[in-house]
Amino acid sequence: MDNSAKIRNAVLALEDGSVFRGFSFGASTTVVGEAVFNTGMTGYQETLSDPSYFGQIVTMTSPQIGNYGVNDEDEESNGPKVSGFVVRELSPVFSNWRATGSLSDYLEKHSIPGIEGVDTRSITKRIRVNGALKACLSTEEISDEEALNRAKQWPGIEGRDFVKEVTCEETISWDPSGEKSKSFTVEGTHLKLGKTIPTSIHKLVAFDYGAKRAIFNNLRRHGFEVIVVPADASVEEVRAQNPDGVFLSNGPGDPSALDYAHKTVQDLLPDFPIFGICLGHQVITHAIGASTYKLKFGHRGANQPVKNIETERVSITSQNHGFASDKEKLEEMGAVVTEYNLNDQTVSGMRLKDLPVFSVQYHPEASPGPNDANHLFQAFHQLISDHKENQQS
Repeated sequence: MDNSAKIRNAVLALEDGSVFRGFSFGASTTVVGEAVFNTGMTGYQETLSDPSYFGQIVTMTSPQIGNYGVNDEDEESNGPKVSGFVVRELSPVFSNWRATGSLSDYLEKHSIPGIEGVDTRSITKRIRVNGALKACLSTEEISDEEALNRAKQWPGIEGRDFVKEVTCEETISWDPSGEKSKSFTVEGTHLKLGKTIPTSIHKLVAFDYGAKRAIFNNLRRHGFEVIVVPADASVEEVRAQNPDGVFLSNGPGDPSALDYAHKTVQDLLPDFPIFGICLGHQVITHAIGASTYKLKFGHRGANQPVKNIETERVSITSQNHGFASDKEKLEEMGAVVTEYNLNDQTVSGMRLKDLPVFSVQYHPEASPGPNDANHLFQAFHQLISDHKENQQS
């Protein structure tokens, strides 16, 4: 796009004093948040609507974004959850047979500001060197100084409970018929629904800490009846559902701030098979008495390599998190670290020695990303089957 005649009417200011002027798209507004970057080459709509990004201003490292538009089917929640969006170039046109609108119109509809025409390589490098930074993004007429002041005054993400902002308001049964959860393939210019939902069903209570829809869809595809409950659901509410197992979802914010979730999961651990992903993994970490810490700039993208120590299997995974579990504390509390990130050796998975409980620090449902970790849903189904058989014998 030729931006030579346009006015750089948008500003991104970082707390380290960096100011980037660019061109606005999306909504006309001013926001603050944590500046992070995502290395995905595609899947920007899934990224935008992932509740784990609540409170964050996301920079995409891929140089052109928006070329295939947006559509209703790829939403991972009810609209975008990011605070702001930063791209090198917004595609001037979108072209895809599934598209129902442009990226800019989508963000404008949901009051999210975007900035293009900035050096996203420089922004990414600053985050990698200095760590995730407080930021202000404005598509209104404010000065560089005002944007910097707003960025510095934002309280940050540590110690913040953002889960309460994105969790569901009431208990729901997820796609009881299974029709919406069927996988699909592309044939010509039409979507073809995949195989029917398995008939061997385990009843599952799934805590919604800010879950993506694809997670619940994958659980349905792998033979689970999914009852979704709010993040603050009590132990009594879970038991009243008489589930065969419990699932803990992804979500935003600082896992150490979720005392209510830690206590609930702690009380559930002895009685149910449990599978946690991302924030759910970190909640289990705190529930067993271990701890988490903030990563310098986090892992966000669909190309994170993870190795399982027990199977020697390497998977390329989709990740989105800014905190990690402390390996030594996990082992002190009796957990077995099963997987680690090959880029920085942080913990990527664990299991408890004496309980049917395991978790991973990534998104096995991907969306976007590879399907290398899809087998974990099958593993959880088998874990529950074995647990039920042991109880009957």
